[in-house]
Order: sequence, then structure tokens, then C-alpha cells
Amino acid sequence: MHMADALLSPTMGGIMWAASAVTTFYCARKIQNRLDDKKIPLMGVLGAFVFAAQMINFAIPGTGSSGHLGGGLLLAIILGPHAAFLVLSSVLFVQALFFADGGLLALGCNIFNLGFFPCFVAYPFIYKNITGTHPNQLKLVIGSILAALIGLQLGSFAVVVQTYFSGISALPFSSFLIMMQPIHLAIGFVEGLATFGVISFIWKARPELLDGTINEQHPGSLPIRNLILCMLAATALTGGVLAWFASENPDGLEWSIEKVTGGTELKNHDQTMHNKLESIQKKTSMMADYSFRETDGEHKPSAAETRKGTTVAGLFGGFLVLSLGVIMGIILKKRNFTA
Repeated sequence: MHMADALLSPTMGGIMWAASAVTTFYCARKIQNRLDDKKIPLMGVLGAFVFAAQMINFAIPGTGSSGHLGGGLLLAIILGPHAAFLVLSSVLFVQALFFADGGLLALGCNIFNLGFFPCFVAYPFIYKNITGTHPNQLKLVIGSILAALIGLQLGSFAVVVQTYFSGISALPFSSFLIMMQPIHLAIGFVEGLATFGVISFIWKARPELLDGTINEQHPGSLPIRNLILCMLAATALTGGVLAWFASENPDGLEWSIEKVTGGTELKNHDQTMHNKLESIQKKTSMMADYSFRETDGEHKPSAAETRKGTTVAGLFGGFLVLSLGVIMGIILKKRNFTA
């Protein structure tokens, strides 16, 4: 559900950049006194895992579409909503800047749509109320699925609204909405199951970690070294190998655009802001679309070359997100944002 710049006007893009920046600053202030030496590496490794997991598009049977894990809800359940928003923001920043996944103008929208609704609506009002302070397997699966469904429905609706008020695309509000909501309902269901799978593993391995998040407590003396190592291994496996088997079907947003317009992409409008940001992104994206840059337009990469590019992108991107998450945590712990 990563929006492209072609859907947005500079005004709408700027508004959502401001909204995401304000939310980021608010989250930084909220967590700065709650960070400890154990939560910082956990933020980094979970961000890397979400980056890798988002590379795997799963097919939605019978539709010709695909979806991927959003990750906001998963992060909120483990880290709490404020740290989760910051970590997901770092994931989306790395994706846009280095892999051309989502536009730079649209980055504010993508952070808000994929981060705000799961972290600050679906998690506190749906997931926490269902699972309560004493979760069990049934509560976890119901809470995960319902929270994922609602978070993704709100996010996909926001995409339609932001596109409509931008007023620069030929996407009619009603037609776009009719396509977006049902397909993201299906994607949300799969995301809920995937979230439950990860949370269920952590709940069995380190239930105190989830209890601490619910009660807003530090991990303290809780041993999480093995959990971090497991998540690192899962990240390497997911981004380095499993991403080879990602569905090539268009994602829910691209599929919806195709159903309305007949094509999966909209051309950027001849506006100065769009052209400048597109030029910047071409220079910064070292591995656009998670593959090596093409040096010869006539050369079609082999399956082995494609897989190699995917593996390098998954491991490199995971390393970038992990590093950014750790650096961000260290800065937040040392710096005072209460001014």
C-alpha cells in the first residue's frame, strides 16, 4: 500500500509530511524516558524483520492481486505504539530513499497510513481490549485479525481520501473506494494471521515481554538475547531467501488503480516538485525495486541474477533499518525532547 508521488499534489504531500513529522516528534518525546539498553536493539532487529517481511508479497487467491505485511500492528504489540511508529517510519524511509519503494513526496502519507492507524487506533482500541492483560491463544488470534483488518481498512480509506483531495489523478472517489476496501480486507486477514504467528511465538518464548508492553514497563532484567538472535535469523532467512518466492501480482493499491484506469501505474504530472523528487530518488535508490541497477537496458537478468539481487537487497536493507533503529534509540535515550 505504498503510495506513489503521482497520486498526490504537493499540497497534500506537504500536509501529510507535516502530520507524520509532528507524530514522530510526539512519539520521540513519549518514549525517551522509557528506553533501556535492551529495548534499543529490539527496535533495530524488529525493524529489520519488518523490512524483510514487507518484501514478500503473498497472492490473494482469485483476484490477481497480492499483499504484504504492514508491520505496524506487530511492532506496536511488541514495542508499544510510540516506539512502533518510530521504527516503522525508519523502515519506510529506507524503502523510499534506497529502494524507490513509495515516492518521496508520498512518504508522509505512507508513514501516516501504515503507522498511525495500526499503532494508535487498531492496537489500543481493538487489540488491547480483546486480549486484555491475560492473553491466551484464542484472544491473540482474534485480536490480531480484527486489529489488522481495521487498521488496514482505515489506511486504505486514507489513501483514497488523500488521492481524491489531491485532485491530480483521474481516479473517481467511489470507483477507487469500491476497489480498495474489499481487496485490503483480504490482505488484512492474511496480515492478521501472520501477526498472530509471530506474536504467538514470542508469547510462548518470552510472555513477559508482551506483558511488559501492555503494562508499559521496561524489559528490565528480562533475558531477550535469544529472542533477538532468533529474529535476526528470521530476518536473514526472510529477506535473503523467502523473498525469492514473492508474488509478482500487483499489490492491492496497484490492483485497484488497474481496475479503475486499466494500468497499474499513473504517470507523474509535469510539476516541478514531482520532477525534482523523482530525480532525487533516482540518484539515492541504489537498488530500485530491490534489484541491481540495470547497466544495459537490453540485458534481461537471469533467474539467478534476480535472486542474487533480491538477497543482497534484503540483507542490505535489513542492515540499514537495524542500524537506523539502534542509532535512533541511542539518540532518543541521550537527548532531551521536552523543550
